[in-house]
Amino acid sequence: MNIGIVCYPTFGGSGVLATELGMALADKNHTVHFITYRQPVRLNGFRANIFYHEVRVPTYPLFEYPPYESALASTLVDVVKNNKIDLLHVHYAIPHASAAYMAKQILEKEGRYVPVITTLHGTDITLVGRDKTYAPVVAFSINQSDAITAVSENLREETYKTFSIEKDIQVIYNFVDVKRFNRKPIDAFRKVIAPDNERIVLHASNFRKIKRVQDVIYIFKKLNETIPSKLLFVGDGPERSMAEELCRELSLCDEIRFVGKQQDMEEIFAIADLFLLPSEYESFGLSALEAMAGGAPVVATNVGGLPEIVKPGENGYMGKVGDVDQMAGYAIEILKDETTLMKFRENAKKQAQSFDISRIVPQYEKLYEQLYKNYCKSVCNPA
Repeated sequence: MNIGIVCYPTFGGSGVLATELGMALADKNHTVHFITYRQPVRLNGFRANIFYHEVRVPTYPLFEYPPYESALASTLVDVVKNNKIDLLHVHYAIPHASAAYMAKQILEKEGRYVPVITTLHGTDITLVGRDKTYAPVVAFSINQSDAITAVSENLREETYKTFSIEKDIQVIYNFVDVKRFNRKPIDAFRKVIAPDNERIVLHASNFRKIKRVQDVIYIFKKLNETIPSKLLFVGDGPERSMAEELCRELSLCDEIRFVGKQQDMEEIFAIADLFLLPSEYESFGLSALEAMAGGAPVVATNVGGLPEIVKPGENGYMGKVGDVDQMAGYAIEILKDETTLMKFRENAKKQAQSFDISRIVPQYEKLYEQLYKNYCKSVCNPA
């Protein structure tokens, strides 16, 4: 099939999932067209059947805020018409679903029909989408989609609670390429981070308030008082400066490293002994799943979709939001001895297998085929 994928090109979960999905589809001989304002960060290497179309937003003195949604809709029209796109798969409702709806209406006026799938990822529903500024448009554009998917059962339920959705929402979980993350740790790399064989704790995120980065530091402080450890912060965002200042206040600068945004996360996960994710909410927790695939157990909060991947006492633990004492205790429990840690490591890898790319991508392919077939019967060739 000829598939158009619309996503954010960033390190966030929706952009990562969309890019990984597109590359996996290309490996299965589909032709994939990424349509966004910058080349996706995970889109590396050359593939003959992957194309990238940049959304250009002209700036004019009249516009205080450049109209990205209109530029995206126009680009979608152009890409669909000139590349014989069979369907559009848009990731993250705002503004992709509404732009796809606009493009679809323009194309239908010209006798060109293309079905639209919208995948909901989390904050497009639970945070941004609830804002009264966006809510009516979000609800309308989701309902106008020909198919809707969500990355967890929790997000599906939250969407129905938040909006008046008239269609079925199919759950297709986020996925991970287990083979890619199944790597042996690089001893030299680990030695640089933990020269005295300390435990290595990892947190990776976009450093937004919802991630509760300060809790990561407080959990680590209590852990480090019992078990010598090092903490790696991967990523960047608005809360990073606050986190760095907190590290200085707690005299933890020698134990904590901020390494910024990283492309090759599989090599970092390979040296991690524990992954911390004390978020206020996670629709799924893709970073936690990737950590498990790398063999790192997870201590997280009992929120959102995390209970769908974290099994307490097996591959990690879940605590209450803000309860750093409880989560520090869980971290100590996992890291207290090598035998316990190895048990949690093996269970983490086993859990990741349930969400392997080989299990999930065929679900998208099946949805594409059904939607395209049904859409063409009812719209392209009406009786």
